[in-house]
Amino acid sequence: MTGFPQTFEFLRVLSIAGSDSGGGAGIQADLKTFAALGCYGMTAITALTAQNTQGVRAIHGVQPEMLRDQIDAVMEDIGAHAVKIGMLHAPEIVQTVANAIDRHSLQNVVLDPVMVATSGAVLIDNPAIAVLVRELFPRALLVTPNLDEASLLVGRALHHERDMEAAAQELLAMGAQAVLLKGGHLAGDQVCDLLLLKNRHPYWMRAPRIHTANTHGTGCTLSSAIAAHLALGASLLEAVQAARCYVRAALEASATVRTGAGSGPLNHGHAPLAMRLKPRC
Repeated sequence: MTGFPQTFEFLRVLSIAGSDSGGGAGIQADLKTFAALGCYGMTAITALTAQNTQGVRAIHGVQPEMLRDQIDAVMEDIGAHAVKIGMLHAPEIVQTVANAIDRHSLQNVVLDPVMVATSGAVLIDNPAIAVLVRELFPRALLVTPNLDEASLLVGRALHHERDMEAAAQELLAMGAQAVLLKGGHLAGDQVCDLLLLKNRHPYWMRAPRIHTANTHGTGCTLSSAIAAHLALGASLLEAVQAARCYVRAALEASATVRTGAGSGPLNHGHAPLAMRLKPRC
């Protein structure tokens, strides 16, 4: 008699974020990214948005109880190897997520502090920002603000790389374990991103700017790609580097594609990987 055949499991990533009806950002971008990188994606939707490539028309927040139930349903049955957190529009939603992190001992949490859409639409209430910093910065493995979001958090404009480094240090002082400060909004032909961990030297990542009109959802895609690579077993630095490569390739693959009349989406499926499996214990 032989024993039961060995079984396997997917590498699973949960996205806690808002829905983008246009498909370029939010939950939709996250799921496309997870699938493209060989992971199994799950969702807990924080808000519904009516939007397209030209802007956000309306936002409808999900009740905290419904968000809690979504997270509990996923975690109690399926579980997750990593978590990406995106749009959290109100203080009670932030607190619901913080409570869920503790209740389920969520690991490999990547927090993308989504505050302003590419179109300029404000996606978070001001009172929620203080709660997000207090409750989620210490609970996340990595926080991934862009320049506008970091400027809002530290209370001043950031114009140079030295400004980025000072701001990243302040974000660590606010409780973040590690910060990936994205410098794509700086002027110049290079894109400069900064990864800063506590008690570590700054790690700069520079690459030529990709000229494209299709940048909608870039931040969502990067943070979800980092979470996916963490689920696949990469270290934090390896996950950030691999995610940046994926996003750059997705930008290049979409540069000549027109989707809508505004800022179009990335080509998330430019080179999809097969679903990764690991032996189940």
